[in-house]
Amino acid sequence: MSTTKKNTTTKKSLTSDKLISLYMDYVLENEKTPKSVYKFCKDHKLKEEEFYNFFGSFESLQKGIWERFFEHTLKVLESSPEYHEFTNREKMLTFYYTFFEMLAANRSFVLFSLRQYESKLKNLEQLKGLRKQVKHFAQELIKEDNETKNLKVLKQSEAIFSEAAWIQLMFLLNFWMDDNSAKFESTDVAIEKSVNTVFDVFDNTPLERVIDFGKFLWKEKMA
Repeated sequence: MSTTKKNTTTKKSLTSDKLISLYMDYVLENEKTPKSVYKFCKDHKLKEEEFYNFFGSFESLQKGIWERFFEHTLKVLESSPEYHEFTNREKMLTFYYTFFEMLAANRSFVLFSLRQYESKLKNLEQLKGLRKQVKHFAQELIKEDNETKNLKVLKQSEAIFSEAAWIQLMFLLNFWMDDNSAKFESTDVAIEKSVNTVFDVFDNTPLERVIDFGKFLWKEKMA
């Protein structure tokens, strides 16, 4: 009876987040990915079918990790009363700051994951789900902003803005991976300048921020 109860409890307590945690721990402790779902499950006293209840492969699990990073970031933002009063520019800034704090807390895994293969394109395949989430987030921001504008000529393209947000995230991610500054302060500066630049371009404001951002990138590159 006690054995049956234990197995039932274990099965009920297994979640996608628990599987993700087990996978990340395995990668960090072994400095490699598991070779098979069978072996991974056996090592953790799980049945293969339990794994497949949540993910169809390790590849889908890897995508799930990045999607969880986004979901947890959004959860933190939405739990803050102040966030809902922010301008779209402030919301985007806060999103990036919070997202990269999430990555910093898991930096060892993130660096391994994004440098796993020699092919950069293969490494980026795990970000497909994240890309959809980030673009949707950006689309909602610009959609909300457009609803406040009466003239069609003043409204911005949701598609272009969302794609710009994704390209921006890719730039910041690459920057952060090579950032050796204390507390990743250089990444914080890059976030501020890049977000202000994108919004300034969309708002057709003076070009000082664009020039300032270019100077910053040149300085970091030559440092």
